[in-house]
Amino acid sequence: MNTVLIIFCVQCLLGAFDNLWHHEIQAGLPRRRTARKELALHTARELLYSLVFFGVAWWRWEGGWTALLIAVLAIEIVVTMWDFVEEDRTRRLPPLERVLHTVMALNYGALLAVWAPLLRQWLQAPAGLERTSYGLLSWAMTFFAAGVLLWGLRDLYAVARLGVPEWQRHPLRAGRKPQPRTVLVTGGTGFVGSALVRSLVGGGDRVIVLSRDPERARDRFGPLVEVIGDLDHVDAARSIHAVVHLAGEPLAGGRWTTARRLRFRDSRVGTTERLIALMTRLRRKPQVLVCASATGYYGNRGDEVLDESSGAGAGYLPDLTWTCEHAATPVRALGVRLCHLRIGYVLGAGGGMLGALIPAVRIGGGAVLGNGRQWMSWIHLRDLVRLIEHVMIRPDIEGTLNAVAPAAATQRAFTRALASVMHRPVLLRLPGALLYMLLGGMAELLLASQKVVPLRALASGFRFEFDDLEPALSDILRPHGSGVRTVYANYDCPVCNAEMARYRHAAERCGAAIEFVPLASTLPETAAFGLTEADLQRRLFVQGRDGELRSGMDAFIAIWSRLPGFRMLSVIARVPGIRQTLDLFYDLVCAPLLTRWNEARQFAVRNRAQQAD
Repeated sequence: MNTVLIIFCVQCLLGAFDNLWHHEIQAGLPRRRTARKELALHTARELLYSLVFFGVAWWRWEGGWTALLIAVLAIEIVVTMWDFVEEDRTRRLPPLERVLHTVMALNYGALLAVWAPLLRQWLQAPAGLERTSYGLLSWAMTFFAAGVLLWGLRDLYAVARLGVPEWQRHPLRAGRKPQPRTVLVTGGTGFVGSALVRSLVGGGDRVIVLSRDPERARDRFGPLVEVIGDLDHVDAARSIHAVVHLAGEPLAGGRWTTARRLRFRDSRVGTTERLIALMTRLRRKPQVLVCASATGYYGNRGDEVLDESSGAGAGYLPDLTWTCEHAATPVRALGVRLCHLRIGYVLGAGGGMLGALIPAVRIGGGAVLGNGRQWMSWIHLRDLVRLIEHVMIRPDIEGTLNAVAPAAATQRAFTRALASVMHRPVLLRLPGALLYMLLGGMAELLLASQKVVPLRALASGFRFEFDDLEPALSDILRPHGSGVRTVYANYDCPVCNAEMARYRHAAERCGAAIEFVPLASTLPETAAFGLTEADLQRRLFVQGRDGELRSGMDAFIAIWSRLPGFRMLSVIARVPGIRQTLDLFYDLVCAPLLTRWNEARQFAVRNRAQQAD
């Protein structure tokens, strides 16, 4: 049995690499709606594996229990074969993943060949589970069982989340403008791009998003945004007023290997060249091209104050940013106004720099990097979106602008301010030499000192909403709730009707100004979000006083937070782990079952009405 467990451990390590490298890092399956069926198969297989791993680690299965174990193994084989078919149908597997699948299949065959005589002996013994132990191998299998169980639950959560398009969870609202612009945005699904697209659509503009993954972009933005996967699909007669170029392989996320450095350049310069080719063939040229650059242009400059007239620094990042900026200069010959925004660290909820820092600081892992005296130039996400729109509409602005807040902060001051807002200590210090050893060239992002000032932005009349660090961090980490103005519910559903009645009575008792509206009267208003009556019937929606619409558990939590008798429930529902469980229950069980039940009820009512006629 020790040999069986060793082969099992090898299979676990191969599977862990496959999941982490191919499924997570390369394919990004938990973020792709087209991968939902594949993820469901992965969930089933991982839950079966967790049962088998833990079971064989500590028990000897005999008699009828052996038959049950063999049945589980047979089901796992069927699920794996189904998964192989689904993978070939929905995505192109890289060569390494195909080779790995072959190795895992051979290893699994060897496992069954070695295990078969033991299973035959167990099958002939009297039925029972005999407690046993194989020393360290039992503990290793227990560790793998726990890991595969957690990964399976995580995949199950992704299956539930991907069952509802992201735009229906947080719909965009189309604003109205007498003369809307058409804006082409590259990198629209990124952290900055998503915020910009929402702002442009909300302001009444028409937006075209260029994306390497059109399906993901449509899932994020819904019917109010046009998504294309290739610039060749844009007709030469199309009128595009402005182009915002935000696309580029993220610099953070691992060592800067030669292959990654090539992707950094090609993802930026290659897209720029394709945009120039598009503008060349358009009969009516765009008025402006706004390109995202970076303060990395200035290199490591210590305490020197850097404005737009400062020259490029020395090193890889300055060379990369100079190359990317220079690649766009041919558009000037087409009569297109060109603006480069040298962007600092972007601060906002749900991504960017803080997306990586907040979890570490929350558990007391805030750290001073290097000597901590290096300057960090930052900008709040809302200010960056406003600055991009400011540059788009001002024909007198051309060339380079620093997209940073006026008050830079040292890395030590930044970390302490973040920890202070989160009420956590800063206990760690990571020497620069250690960071270079661990991260290689990527350590430049963390250790280079750039005290950048937005001289041209301020001179153009732009005013920052957040020019000091602590108010910016407080706004992000302690956002002011927008309250609940309107609740949209399906009152034809008896369960929904009864639940909303509880909240309506609670709101009346405490004087909360919440309007509870049936679906029949909401379509004219909710159509601005691209929602149909069928969309509304599947989920609970609430609209905040800021006009934003949210659905599902976000909607429930927003209601609970406004009503005295439910506020503790809203606090509990936000706890990590509990929140994911509630999302899973609502998206995978509650909403689908109620939808099918109501559809069956409506079908029965129509049948009775037809029979009565």
